[in-house]
Amino acid sequence: MANDRRIALVTAAAGAGIGAAVARRLAADGLDVVVTDAHERRCREFAHALSGDLGREVAAYHLDVTDHGQVRAVIDDVVGSRGGLDVLVNNAGWSKIEPVAEMSLETWQRCLDVDLTGTFVCMRYALPAMIAGGGGSIVNISSIAAWEMSAAHGAAYSAAKAGVLALTRVAAAENGEHGVRVNAVAPGLIYNDFLRKVYPEEFFRNYLSETAFLGRIGKPDDVAGMVSYLASEEASYVTGEVFTVSGGVSARG
Repeated sequence: MANDRRIALVTAAAGAGIGAAVARRLAADGLDVVVTDAHERRCREFAHALSGDLGREVAAYHLDVTDHGQVRAVIDDVVGSRGGLDVLVNNAGWSKIEPVAEMSLETWQRCLDVDLTGTFVCMRYALPAMIAGGGGSIVNISSIAAWEMSAAHGAAYSAAKAGVLALTRVAAAENGEHGVRVNAVAPGLIYNDFLRKVYPEEFFRNYLSETAFLGRIGKPDDVAGMVSYLASEEASYVTGEVFTVSGGVSARG
């Protein structure tokens, strides 16, 4: 089925975090957004609500990025039913903070499977469709954990997100000739309710009083704005780059 709108697929798009904000922003930008999430019911409910807000259908797919066959099936279905794929946002992530000397192999492997290999597999099956369609934009969500020397993020998460940056740069170098741009966004602290389960209240108070240059914690919409830019034609000469969205806390240059 041909579609005049550009097609965007966003992983881990349900809930109240970065993925949902990105999906809403890209939909507001006029893209035909496909939302995916490992939480099937939540994904379906989010797509239904977004469809009502927009007055047009937003497709939802249950997708666990560690299930490589499922990734391929979802992307094939999106490309086949909508005539292509123009934008891919790899947002799926997982983390469990354990010291290296105590970390279980299960924690290490799970983090790499979701954060790094999941990103690769989505790119692996999206890229042929983008190349066939004459181009596209891939935006990988990394983290300032990729380069910070800190115990706050956990070694598995930091290693996986550093890997995402290397993957981004190599994929950009390989696919520029095909009109496919590949970039990454590295958020700092972006608030969502889940963080309350990870960090104590004192962490947030200290962040605001000692760390936050702009006097606030980041919002999912802050990241969504950067993704919107990278997905747009305004960024047509931007590839292989990493854009930090941290309120200046982890500025790079």
